Amino acid sequence: MVNTETITPKKPNWLRVKAPQIQRVGTVKDILRDLELNTVCEEASCPNIGECFNAGTATFLIMGPACTRACPYCDIDFDKTPRGLDETEPLRLAEAVKRLKLNHVVITSVNRDDLPDGGASQFVACIEETRKISPNTTIEVLIPDLCGNWDALATILKAQPEVLNHNTETVPRLYRKVRPQGEYARSLLLLEKTRELSPKTYTKSGIMVGLGETDEEVKQVMEDLRKIDCDIITIGQYLQPSSNHLAVKEFITPEQFKAWQEYGESIGFLQVVSTPLTRSSYHAGEVRRLMKKYPRV
Repeated sequence: MVNTETITPKKPNWLRVKAPQIQRVGTVKDILRDLELNTVCEEASCPNIGECFNAGTATFLIMGPACTRACPYCDIDFDKTPRGLDETEPLRLAEAVKRLKLNHVVITSVNRDDLPDGGASQFVACIEETRKISPNTTIEVLIPDLCGNWDALATILKAQPEVLNHNTETVPRLYRKVRPQGEYARSLLLLEKTRELSPKTYTKSGIMVGLGETDEEVKQVMEDLRKIDCDIITIGQYLQPSSNHLAVKEFITPEQFKAWQEYGESIGFLQVVSTPLTRSSYHAGEVRRLMKKYPRV
């Protein structure tokens, strides 16, 4: 009998990515290797790596490359071994921002459940060093749930990143399967606490689709995020990194992504990025335009 759980639908044409311009991609990679930095673009096998590297942008992955959680959708390595923090990493990251001449930088991390503050202090150090070297660069942090440590969240927010992003990843019904060590309510509470602790910070979240969720469930997540005044949402197609990861249940059409975008805009999101190839930091630099349109004092 055929096991339909392991059968992946054929990838449609709208998910086929053009080959990047090797020269520019190579230049970005050279800088990253020279400064011994990791990017989620590479570690998580992002399909947009060619486009983003060609544009001279990257999402930096700190405290990695291994994660203390083993989510079955993610291509980042798993390692629960306690590890210290690299004190030189924030300065090297800031230097990369300078060399790449970034107007907007996204700083994310693996889960570091082995650290008392979940790595909050390293986020702060990266923000502070970047501000010293590139004071005009806007900063977005894409953080883990910090195991619900709201003091650690407050520490990050005191460093005043312009955007705080935390992904809800999927719909509540699929959490046990997709994100077994996460909690949907905790992720929502993190974003709600961010709004309370730092009203001027733009909040952002993202979900993957194609894992068996329904249209109604996606809309419910969007509504839940708007109830806590989340500003920005990203919605993108889940792509299976390998046969050892969760299988794709369905490839969602561009028309459906467009419908979610329109729905999200109708319920008050300041920005909805909803396409098959969208990832949480895809076109993140557009937030600078959003900040000018919807300034916060």
